[in-house]
Amino acid sequence: MKSPRLPIALQQAVMRELRTKLERANQKLEKQFPEPTLHYQQRGTSAGTAWLEKWEIRLNPVLLLENQQAFLDEVVAHELAHLLVWKTFGRVPPHGKEWRWMMEHVLEVPAQRTHQFDIASVRAKSWPWFCRCQQHHLTVRRHNKAVRGESQYRCLHCGETLRQGEFISSTC
Repeated sequence: MKSPRLPIALQQAVMRELRTKLERANQKLEKQFPEPTLHYQQRGTSAGTAWLEKWEIRLNPVLLLENQQAFLDEVVAHELAHLLVWKTFGRVPPHGKEWRWMMEHVLEVPAQRTHQFDIASVRAKSWPWFCRCQQHHLTVRRHNKAVRGESQYRCLHCGETLRQGEFISSTC
């Protein structure tokens, strides 16, 4: 699936926000972090990812188009914080105390681990599987592995191996 074309004004707004947050971090931490590379090639339901060694941020263009202001307010800082934490503290838990501190005290953005965007437009097709207690939905990769017999998946609630098909409640 081809990524949508992002208006240049939106790309400029993202870059402006990134530079503003980076400048704030440089001042508060008394360092000169380089500007990370921005790419608009994140796919799936993730809003963005930070590639630490590449000093790169990848943003989801579909979710960006659908949630422009929230992206500017939250996602850009979220991914930048991952890079800054890596340079400042090394390898630490991705959303641990160092990341929360970077978000709230340095970048001055509420620390939220996940976005709340509607993901209907980017959600992958899923296949129905069930156990004795509930319906499950497997991704295409997990579905194919299970069908080929390469993997078995169990319900975290009841522990039963999942079977392909629709769940039928047995309430009489």
